[in-house]
Amino acid sequence: MEIVYVYVKKRSEFGKQCNFTDRQAELNIDIPPNPELAELYVERNPVDTGIQCSTSMSEHEANTERIEMETRGVNHVEGGWPKDVNPLELEQTIRFRKKVEKDENYINAITQLGLIMEHCIKQNNAIDIYQEYFDDEDSVEVTEEAPSAKTINVFRDPQEIKRSATHLSWHPDGSKKLAVAYSCLNFQRAPPGMSHDSYIWDLENPNRPEIALKPSSPVITLEYNPKDSHVLLGGCYNGQIACWDTRKGSMVAELSTIEFSHRDPVYGTIWLQSKTGTECFSASTDGQVMWWDIRKLSEPTEVVIMDITKKEQLDNALGAISLEFEATLPTKFMVGTEQGVVISCNRKAKTSAEKIVCTFSGHHGPVYALQRNPFYPKNFLTVGDWTARIWSEDSRESSIMWTKYHMAYLTDGAWSPVRPAVFFTTKMDGTLDIWDFVFKQCDPALSLKVCDEALFCLRVQDNGCFVACGSQLGTTTLLEVSSGLCTLQRNEKNIASSIFERETRREKILEARHREMRLKEKGKSDGKEEELREEETAVDLEELVGKAEEEFFDIILSELKKKEAEALRKSKLQQPSLKPEDEAEGEEEMEADDLVEREDQAEEEGGSEETPA
Repeated sequence: MEIVYVYVKKRSEFGKQCNFTDRQAELNIDIPPNPELAELYVERNPVDTGIQCSTSMSEHEANTERIEMETRGVNHVEGGWPKDVNPLELEQTIRFRKKVEKDENYINAITQLGLIMEHCIKQNNAIDIYQEYFDDEDSVEVTEEAPSAKTINVFRDPQEIKRSATHLSWHPDGSKKLAVAYSCLNFQRAPPGMSHDSYIWDLENPNRPEIALKPSSPVITLEYNPKDSHVLLGGCYNGQIACWDTRKGSMVAELSTIEFSHRDPVYGTIWLQSKTGTECFSASTDGQVMWWDIRKLSEPTEVVIMDITKKEQLDNALGAISLEFEATLPTKFMVGTEQGVVISCNRKAKTSAEKIVCTFSGHHGPVYALQRNPFYPKNFLTVGDWTARIWSEDSRESSIMWTKYHMAYLTDGAWSPVRPAVFFTTKMDGTLDIWDFVFKQCDPALSLKVCDEALFCLRVQDNGCFVACGSQLGTTTLLEVSSGLCTLQRNEKNIASSIFERETRREKILEARHREMRLKEKGKSDGKEEELREEETAVDLEELVGKAEEEFFDIILSELKKKEAEALRKSKLQQPSLKPEDEAEGEEEMEADDLVEREDQAEEEGGSEETPA
């Protein structure tokens, strides 16, 4: 209930009315500087000033008046009727009631008793102000508040040699703590003397970390165990898997052996939903995904090689840089690679080659972030190169939605845990973008400049109100978003689902259309090749027929000449003996016949030798 009190004052009590006019400036007094006073000035260096870095808090107590409750009852017994009135007779009782109701004492008594009774009834009907009467309502009214975010705290790397904040993890119970992994990702460029420690921060104490985690090699990823908040899993720069128990101190509790660990830095670690809560898996740019049990980290329980050719060769494997596992889909996991390809795998397959189910290719560079939508697991978000993309498992050739190409490189991304249409992205220019594709598709709903250096990682709290961003210089900024960005809007689930289904259907139609166009182009090219082949074969057939005809007629002519020559010889042999002169003539004719035969043979052989005269 709002209490308002209006102060009333007469106009005459305000005093004389002020009348303003324009006039030129006037110099009333001029005091020149005194050099003698300047000589008395003493510089104060250094200066000690107290600064309050923690959140300003105040204590207030309120004590309400104590109410004592009493239980009172009314016992009514039929009686009190005068002697001359029989209570069993209806007419006599009615007559007596009418007479009594007209008495003033009766009226006054009833009025007083009625007020007391009304007060008791109101006390009995009092409601519980802390009770939630509308828990079943999933949606609320759409807020008209503009999207905004404000900085709550800043956690700076306490080391002198600054390192990049490469990964963040919220405490699973209440999210009052934040684990930050610090490392230098520049290969062989780490400055000498750089610390390997990572820290756990208390959100209410940004001045110093609560616990320091001391690994043998810089930690790139750090994850809280969702079932045991004292246990943390880390992936190291040298490829080892480390495990801490905060109850045992800052030193590593379990560490994998070098021989059975990754060959490259571990960029992804995720806890699995198991009964024991001790199973996890890791990914590295060496192309391997390994399953571990933290109770025995000497060697992995299972290894999958990310070779999409399914030859299980480590030389052909794609470097894994991000991981995704959804508890509602225990047999599936996804891997984002350095080559911009997302690999979907089935853990329950019998062989390593069968574990790679399908691939999604859409980025020009490494896939730095990969996460399924918490409300619709079939749709997942990827962040790489200069854009963020939303995919559907039903459409493998292309993404269903994507952001515009930014001027700065994108480094990380995550879905909002409370709103299915909201996701966050970070960029190399130090900007945090908050997207709400129900409200706006082309541009982010809110773009906030967090710091001047590049942002490397982000993590959203489970209630969706707080976002932590890690920068290149090791600064972790805690932001609180406005209520509109962390409150489920009316019909938002249905709207987001319809958008995902619509875009998936559109991509399927486009894929079918492109497939038809490719088949037509392939058919046209095949038809052209067949026509060229037919023309070539037609030309070749004509030439072959002409050559065959020439050879056929040449053979016929040669056979005819041979038959004529043989017929002449036979006719000469059958003639009687001739005179010497005739014999000489016969010999000349024989020589002529032999000469004709040799010429015919030369023509048949195609020889170019000159026939003897």
